[in-house]
Amino acid sequence: MELIFVYNANSGKWNGYMDIMHKIFSPKTYPCSLCDITYGTFKIREEWAEFKKTLDIPLTFLHKDEWLEQYGIKDNLPAIFIKEGEDIKNWIPAETLDQQDLGSLKSLIVEKLEMVK
Repeated sequence: MELIFVYNANSGKWNGYMDIMHKIFSPKTYPCSLCDITYGTFKIREEWAEFKKTLDIPLTFLHKDEWLEQYGIKDNLPAIFIKEGEDIKNWIPAETLDQQDLGSLKSLIVEKLEMVK
C-alpha cells in the first residue's frame, strides 16, 4: 500500500518560480490547496515534514505533469491517491483537500489510514 500525493502544479524550476509568484501576488486564486497546506511561500512546512516521518506507509509526491505521464489518470487535482498493487483510487479528492488546513489534513490522513489497516 502507498499514498500518492499529486499537486495541481507542474514540475520544473520555471513552474516553481511561477507558483511562488502566484502565491505572493494572488494567493486566493492559487489552484493547489495541497501545495498551500504543506508548503509556505518558499519551503516545506516543518510541521508537515515531521508528520510525514510518522506515517508507516510509503509516500510518493508528484506534480500534475508527472502524474499524467506515469499513470495517465485525469482527475481533479490536487488529490491524494491510495495504491494497492495495481489498483489506484482517489483517496482524498480535491474538493476535500480544498477544505483542509494542515492540522485537519493530518488528522484526516491518520483517521483514514486506521480504517484501511
